[in-house]
Amino acid sequence: MIARLDELYGREEEILAPFAVHNQDSGGRRFPEKSHPFRTDFQRDRDRILHSRAFRRLEYKTQVFLNGTGDHYRTRLTHTIEVAAVARTIARSLCLNEDLTEAIALAHDLGHTPFGHSGERALQKLMAEDGGFDHNEQALRIVDLLEIKYPSYDGLNLTWAVRAGLMKHRVRKDGSRTRLDGRELPLFPCAESQVADVADDLTYYGHDVDDGLDSGLITLEMLETVKLWRMCEEKTFEMGLTEKNERFAACTVRNLIDAMVGDLIRYSASTLEKCRPSCASDVENASARMISFSPEYQTLTDELRDFLYHNLYFHPVLASLNDLSYKQMGTCFRAFLAHPELMGEGARSRIAGEGLKRAAADFVAGMTDNFATKEYNCVSFLYPEHGKEIKVN
Repeated sequence: MIARLDELYGREEEILAPFAVHNQDSGGRRFPEKSHPFRTDFQRDRDRILHSRAFRRLEYKTQVFLNGTGDHYRTRLTHTIEVAAVARTIARSLCLNEDLTEAIALAHDLGHTPFGHSGERALQKLMAEDGGFDHNEQALRIVDLLEIKYPSYDGLNLTWAVRAGLMKHRVRKDGSRTRLDGRELPLFPCAESQVADVADDLTYYGHDVDDGLDSGLITLEMLETVKLWRMCEEKTFEMGLTEKNERFAACTVRNLIDAMVGDLIRYSASTLEKCRPSCASDVENASARMISFSPEYQTLTDELRDFLYHNLYFHPVLASLNDLSYKQMGTCFRAFLAHPELMGEGARSRIAGEGLKRAAADFVAGMTDNFATKEYNCVSFLYPEHGKEIKVN
């Protein structure tokens, strides 16, 4: 027996909430395609993302600790897989479209630079007067333009719903609304995109704690100043673990993620029940986001986030690595502007249409940590005049 496409659509009508995005309301593709006999549009979007070069490169891009500095630290790829898993759990519990949620979650970090957030800040500085740089917008550029897969168009030709879901920031700094294909986006993304967004936050809160403990830069004693951690420690004690060792830490991290996911599901469900949106558009045009932590947990997670910023992300050990990444990004970028022949063929082909700086930004942003370091070593040897420092706040 083969499940036909119309049967798959029928299952959506039976299972999904009225405010979920159904495949038949995907918004279509920029370049029309025939439907696949066995897969829905969002399944195809997810698979196109999984098979993209940009997705494979995430394996060698920094999450918090530079790629290669430890066997167990998370990379952009492992983080992305974990986000997708958490997002699917939340989407299923709220009767949302799991395939759409997963596709957005899998693509959400495609636009990240090498060297984590420090690399992004460096590229933002370098592109400040030329359109800036934002990893969400870069993810859209990748799926719309930079991936070369098909005979008659560039990009992955994803559905409107996935592409719009990648645009987290709907209001620009000047107060104007973000537009996509000439259309002004609603104030909020669909519920599935909101799920992927919050799943990203809570996943890195929990797993950055895990990596921070593994590195020794933060300790269990330091975490006891965080209320949410203390709450989750109590659950670990109830499991019969009393000695604060590796097993205790791992179980408490599990309890931490489970507590945040549970609160998010319960509070979002109550919000949706109270507001009773009748379609996806009602969620997008609501007065506030409908997928969120409870006020209590928002305060608790904010405290955890602040702890990580003060004790991990800007730790002196990581700061020295961040300074090195600034130098490498700046040197490579300036060298490519002076010698564009050093860039790949794809980047060079876009110079005429989009300008040298944007082509260079695309090329640098797409690099893995290892490739960026190799390029830096090469260009700093050949053209040492491009090695002046950039300062990034």
